[in-house]
Amino acid sequence: MKKKVYQLVSIFALVLFVASCGASKTSDLDISAREKQYFDLKEEDAVAVEVSNDSVEYEIIILEPGFFNWLQSIARPEGYYSQSFLESRNNIMVINWNQRVLQPNLFNPNLYELQINYDPSIDYGYEVNYKLYNYFIYFQRKYGQRLGPFIPRI
Repeated sequence: MKKKVYQLVSIFALVLFVASCGASKTSDLDISAREKQYFDLKEEDAVAVEVSNDSVEYEIIILEPGFFNWLQSIARPEGYYSQSFLESRNNIMVINWNQRVLQPNLFNPNLYELQINYDPSIDYGYEVNYKLYNYFIYFQRKYGQRLGPFIPRI
């Protein structure tokens, strides 16, 4: 009997531990009223970046209400992050994003509509990586999502 009680207490403690680990979602973020204003915008603003050289051309187009204004006023400025940092984070978040696109029964298909074609072996340049990374931060903060093991902070 004592052994069964000990097992139940152990299982209960394990369940509490697992539940507390999963409880820290993006709802724990400190989102300012100013940032929330951009989240509440309804008109679409587009961010388009085209990077080209002699042999290749890369383009990122982001259509998300409020994103451009958020990028200009809330996000860290260009040059704040290194390109290698942006590439490593983008790679993780693109993988998670694309997995969610392929699972519309588990994840909101209105949020995860299209796959992102991002190859970590290609140098897209700083500007494309900067815009993509900041879009992921914006998206996670606005919609309360997590696309990786790190909290989306500004």
